[in-house]
Amino acid sequence: MQGMRENDIGTIVVQSAIAVHRTLGPGLLESVYEVVLAHELQQRGLQVQRQVPIPIRYGSIRFDEGFRADLIVENMVVVELKSVELVSANHKKQLQTYLRLTGCALGYLLNFSEALMKDGIIRVVYRLNEEKPPRLRASAGE
Repeated sequence: MQGMRENDIGTIVVQSAIAVHRTLGPGLLESVYEVVLAHELQQRGLQVQRQVPIPIRYGSIRFDEGFRADLIVENMVVVELKSVELVSANHKKQLQTYLRLTGCALGYLLNFSEALMKDGIIRVVYRLNEEKPPRLRASAGE
């Protein structure tokens, strides 16, 4: 949706995650939540990409293997889904790495195994108020 900022998109992501969790409940496979959440976000008018490859650079070499973001919403917000008993520090680091590599400024780690979805939402910010890298702006179609 044109003119939306990261925080606007984040609000819709959280509302959608809560709606999905209320309908499906906790403890299903991550892949189930991924497909349903993507659908819910699209129904709310957002562009969603699933299983997005995230390339890494090592020196002057680019590797396309290795990382995949569960969802990228409007080319601005990375969403990682979990269905685990306990979110670890490694899960948070993974999302921080995805933000750094994509140039996105905002991400959400959503753990659908919590009894209440609000307890499974972790918001991660990476340079939210800084100027976006040119490659992010170009991919967003600006």
